[in-house]
Amino acid sequence: MTTSNSTNKALKEGVSGEAQAQFNINDKPSSLPKAFLREMEDLLGYEYQAFLDSYRDEKTSAIRVNTLKLPIERFKDLGLFNIDFERDKISWAEEGYYLSGDVNPGKNPLHDAGAYYIQEPSAMSVVGQTPISEGDRILDLCAAPGGKSTYILSRLNHKGLLVSNEINPSRIRALGENLERFGAVNSIITNSDSSNLLTFFKGFFDKIFIDAPCSGQGMFRKDDFAIEDWSQDKVDECVAIQRQLIRDAYQMLRAGGMIIYSTCTFTRQENEAIIEDFLGDYPDANLLDMDRIWPHRDRGEGHFCARITKKADKQGDQEAQDSDLLAFDKDSHRDSSRESAKKSKKKQKSKAKSNRKNQEYLGLYEDFATDYLIDGGLRKLLEPGLAVKEERLHYQPLDYDLRGLKVLRSGLFVGEFKKNRFEPAHSLAMALKPSDVKNTIDFANDSNEIRAYLRGEFIETGQSRGWVLVSVEGVSLGWGKESNGILKNKYPKGLRR
Repeated sequence: MTTSNSTNKALKEGVSGEAQAQFNINDKPSSLPKAFLREMEDLLGYEYQAFLDSYRDEKTSAIRVNTLKLPIERFKDLGLFNIDFERDKISWAEEGYYLSGDVNPGKNPLHDAGAYYIQEPSAMSVVGQTPISEGDRILDLCAAPGGKSTYILSRLNHKGLLVSNEINPSRIRALGENLERFGAVNSIITNSDSSNLLTFFKGFFDKIFIDAPCSGQGMFRKDDFAIEDWSQDKVDECVAIQRQLIRDAYQMLRAGGMIIYSTCTFTRQENEAIIEDFLGDYPDANLLDMDRIWPHRDRGEGHFCARITKKADKQGDQEAQDSDLLAFDKDSHRDSSRESAKKSKKKQKSKAKSNRKNQEYLGLYEDFATDYLIDGGLRKLLEPGLAVKEERLHYQPLDYDLRGLKVLRSGLFVGEFKKNRFEPAHSLAMALKPSDVKNTIDFANDSNEIRAYLRGEFIETGQSRGWVLVSVEGVSLGWGKESNGILKNKYPKGLRR
């Protein structure tokens, strides 16, 4: 993530304008900032010329398989994009593969289905080399557009919790779309600065990823504007932000937890110096590892990553912390019995009426689930956290009161209630597997039917089964509703192409 701003306000505004210079790839080294080149020569020594020569190479691109949607072996069987699965495997990300030649994975229907994510290969190392347990509570502090968050979700496997935060409102939409396409269930999307998050989540997370706003030197090979936009002032601005982010994050980390700090820049000032400065201020922090990916050594644009652990408390202190978190979980629920006891009789009657209506709504959902969903699987996972709010059904992965925090999405939007019936949401379709659903229809990746479906057209099926999960090569893509032999298209209008 790159930025040219030093305050939260500036971060929200982002970078605007157009690069004034366009460079031929063979002239790229001569266009690089002189101050940057001097620092790289000092830093790299005898490797400097090889580093410089790497700017004449083409940028690298890659995809990462979404193992929430399909196993890697199944993806291999599809034979997409001329991938040689031995030669093109990314060593630091078991789900990642390099792309070569003239391919466009963003146009493939399997991309619409969330079967894979297009990501710069060296960026995959941050999650790929971090041990993640399925029950972890994880914060992705600077999450947009979602590369690391989607990777974390696939490792969590619908368990634990992911809070994906992005301070820049203009980047939130892309983050939400990517998480939905990946089949996110156990995630919350927030739009906040780190200091505000700290008031809600002190000592809460097992792991915190900080893909810190940086001066973006790792973008120079593929983005001419990054060269034009770079300056030492920008580096200094980013350093101030990075120092604050890692300190706020550390306070949100549980004892024994891990911070994963990364940038896509090369300057020592934004990388090793940030870590060394932080460790000097926090004696209970331990540096686990710190490494770089360089474009002249590896196939990638370059990345820095450091992992820091927080010293575990004594057993008694840890038990007390767990107890405090459990108490917060119960006491902060907005419908607790203690709060209800203080309500007026009028409000209690209103709540009782609302509860009766909500029970009716839940009954409508149960009717849908009985008719169309298989027992177990995702249906079973969702049941404990289902909640009705304003004629919409959600799965809530966290029972905290987050009033005062700007939450863009919490958990999974399951569907809505219309005219005494339940209509499933597109996000539910993306989270389901075909094996979770009774009625399915699958189309080949290159079929006329899948192209028609993505355009929003009706499809003749000759059946009348009601709600049907549409998939492409066994990967869920959206809903249709069969009636009189026709599949009525329920693919969202905003996604059609």
